[in-house]
Order: sequence, then structure tokens, then C-alpha cells
Amino acid sequence: MRILTIACTAAAVAFTAHVAVAQDRTGWPSSFTVGTASQGGTYFTYGSGWANLVSEELGISGGGEVTGGPMQNMALVHTGQAAFGMTTMGPAAESLKGENPIAPGMKMDKACAMFPMYQTPFSITTLASSGIKSVADIPAGAKIGFGPAGSTSDTYFPRMLETLGVKFERRNGGWSDLGGQLQDGLLDVIAFAAGVPVPAVSQLEVQTSVNIIEFTEAEQKKIEEAFPVSDFQIPETAYTTLKAPARSVSMWNFAIANCDLPESFVYEATKVVMGDNERMVNIHRAAKSTVPANWDKNKVMDWHPGAARWFNENGASIPDDMIYGK
Repeated sequence: MRILTIACTAAAVAFTAHVAVAQDRTGWPSSFTVGTASQGGTYFTYGSGWANLVSEELGISGGGEVTGGPMQNMALVHTGQAAFGMTTMGPAAESLKGENPIAPGMKMDKACAMFPMYQTPFSITTLASSGIKSVADIPAGAKIGFGPAGSTSDTYFPRMLETLGVKFERRNGGWSDLGGQLQDGLLDVIAFAAGVPVPAVSQLEVQTSVNIIEFTEAEQKKIEEAFPVSDFQIPETAYTTLKAPARSVSMWNFAIANCDLPESFVYEATKVVMGDNERMVNIHRAAKSTVPANWDKNKVMDWHPGAARWFNENGASIPDDMIYGK
């Protein structure tokens, strides 16, 4: 009888645990997508990686989806067409104000902060054979690739270069395609806004000689005064071309979640990503900044309640007035 009682008790505990898990997953989606950006860019590599990680750990089908980048991701997550996405603070702020060019007038307040990713440096790459070694060397009418239409790069880099007096012809496309066009002589410059190392630049380095252009101190200061960016140094270890850190500016990136997703789902997904930084760094080196201490870099969006709960349990102090629904 004692053995039978123990066995029954164990079964009851197991059943209770199973029910708890089942209850905790109420409302969870059967699958999910993460809005990234074009192939060849950091967003696609990073986003597909953490999507696969969450999928494996939580046992739910999920993966990265090629998109036009931050502006489109804000729209996709706001409308629920994508559960998760990735954005930079500039496009997030514009989208919340109803200034997203994809849907002018729509305030995209159903996209909530999920976790900090990394800073996006703005960098310029040319072929060494072009003779362009500085921003001042870029000739008037130069054909410059700014990435996918509506991306962070396409939204801000043209304005930055105009602020610095550069006159150019604007081109758009995926980073891999633009890299090929640069190599074929169809572009003079590519203006990247992506976490380093940018896969397309690393590929170019293997195939040809390139120049990675840094800003002067005066150019850096002028851009910082005009745009929501901060100073940044591209480490010399990012590219074989660099012999010293390159002066740049950057904008913070955050993962976002549809605000109406179940709290428990977003909590567990956040836990998977933030709980083991080494795994994230293995996906992309930019994830060195994907650490809990950087929670305070979000000063724009409301946090998803599930993500906020995880961060507050792990050293953050996210106030209630920055948590969606509170």
C-alpha cells in the first residue's frame, strides 16, 4: 500500500505539472515568424538564428522571414502578420508617431519591445580601385546603394550624406545584390546600416580589395547633432581590411513582439535568447551586446509584459508606465 501511495502521489505530481505546462501555453501560436531584412545583411543572419533557437527550445515551428527591414517589420508586427521582428530606434519612433512610409498615419503601437540586440553602425564601403578613401572623395552624382527601400539605412543614410554635402543617385536593393553591383561597377558606393561584420562586406573582402570609409571627427559630430545616433567605433577585428578602429555612428536595435501575444510565450522566448549569450554570439558576433544590462537602451517603445517580467526578474527596473497594458 505504501508503494502504491507513493506511485499515486508521483503520478498526481506529474499530472499537475503537465496541466500547469498546458495551462501556461494557452493561447500560444502553433508557429511563428521573425521579420528580418534582406539576405546578406546582419538582420537576416541574426534574426533567422534566434528564431531557430526559440523554435528548437520551445518546440514550436518558427523561422526568419525576408522583409524590407525595420519599417516593414514594425508594420508586420503591429498588424500581427509576424509575431516577432527586429527594428532600430529611429524607425520605431517614427512608426509610433504614425510616420512609417508603409502606412502613413497609422500609429503602430501594437509593436512592443522584447530584448536589446546590438548597435547598428553606419558604414561606407567602396572598391579600392575607385580611389574613394573619404566622404569628401565621393564624386557628385555617385551611384550609392542604400539597402532595401524602407530599411534603416535607406531611411537615414541618404539624409546623413546630404547633411555632409554629398550629391548622389539613390539605389535600393538587398545587401547581397548591391554587393554584386558594386563589384560589377554598377555602383560607386554602398552605405550600410547593419551590425558588424556585415556578411556582404566580408564576402566582398574575399573576392576583391575594398575601402571601408570612416567619418572624420567633424562629420561624426555633425551627424550626431542632426540624428538619433551616438558615436561608435567599428573594431578593426571586424574586417581584414581595417588596420585600426573606424570612426562611425550607430543606432540601437531591438527585437519586437506583437503586444497581444500571450505573456507566457514572450517570457519563455525572451528567456531562451537572453539566458545564454554564448549561443547568440555563435549565431552572430554582434550579439555580444545582447545582454540584460542593455535593457535601458529602449527609450521609445512600451515593453511586452512577458519580456518586461523576464528582465525585471533579472536585474532590470522597467517602470510600469513603460509596460504595455499597465
